[in-house]
Amino acid sequence: MIDQLNKIKASFAALEKELSSPEALQDRKQYTALQKKYKDLAKVVAQIVRYEDNQVQRAKNRSLLETEKDTELLELAKEERDELTKAGEEIEKTLKIMLLPQDPNDEKNIVLELRAGTGGDEAALWVGDLFKMYERFAERKHWKVEMVSSIVGTSGGYKEIICHISGQKVYSLLKYESGVHRVQRIPSTESQGRIHTSAAAVVVLPEVEDIETDLNMSEVRKDFFCSSGPGGQSVNTTYSAVRLTHLPTGITVSCQDGKSQIKNMEKAQKILAIRIYEEALKQQQATVGEKRKSMIGSGDRSAKIRTYNYPRAFVNDHRIHYTHHNLPQFLNGDLDQLINALSVADNAAKLAQV
Repeated sequence: MIDQLNKIKASFAALEKELSSPEALQDRKQYTALQKKYKDLAKVVAQIVRYEDNQVQRAKNRSLLETEKDTELLELAKEERDELTKAGEEIEKTLKIMLLPQDPNDEKNIVLELRAGTGGDEAALWVGDLFKMYERFAERKHWKVEMVSSIVGTSGGYKEIICHISGQKVYSLLKYESGVHRVQRIPSTESQGRIHTSAAAVVVLPEVEDIETDLNMSEVRKDFFCSSGPGGQSVNTTYSAVRLTHLPTGITVSCQDGKSQIKNMEKAQKILAIRIYEEALKQQQATVGEKRKSMIGSGDRSAKIRTYNYPRAFVNDHRIHYTHHNLPQFLNGDLDQLINALSVADNAAKLAQV
């Protein structure tokens, strides 16, 4: 690991020199990319300095323990040894996590899809509640949420919502949300006060850059129709809504949120490209051995990952056996604590594999 740390420090020094050169300022886009790389690497280098400083202090402490004769000073040195050892283990663990290969999608914006599952009208209402939760979380992070398409439920809520979320590190924070979210509560239509269980499927997809997918529009069928709202009434009389069907895979995407056909077409093309990319990625990951898959970050949309229990006001994430005991706070967008716990568990699983 020492060789790897020395290489990182050398790369950081070279990057620092490159940023200070007049040539770097000539290409603004390249300079911004270098600045970001420098900022990320600076965090690792700071941790390396802490690690090296701890190693020096521990070496001095060992020398003191070997040579000191005074009983009182020896006791103090032993206490210091224990403190330095504990601190060193924490520093080394953090450093190893920082050196793990980064998910290339972490910096990307996402497409968030929510669909009603078992539970009928109550499941549609649950989709609406989940969407509000993610909207509030996005507000806390100063992200931008744009609706792409939605299908309204017959008694309120939504059968389906597709939206685009942009901002800083969106995918890195929401990538663990894919899966089935189950809710246990008494529906407003329940006259006898019985608790019902409903579910909604959440899918988080990283935004695909143009160079990452080859979307041949000659293989896409385009259909145009009038946007519809609740109850099926026409929202407008122009054919602004767009439906795209990728003929080779059968993947279909609809977009009717905007009043402009051109803008709806742009959004639909982006979602279609992401869906095709996701399908290709899924096939690729199927060939990866089970040992290399992370238990936390598998993103299996069919897995029941979380239960929201209204009568007892708690949220339980089944993957890491984590319970949040303030359901109203959680639904108000306070997801940070659980997301941090999922990230720590994922990194621990990756470290164990290494």
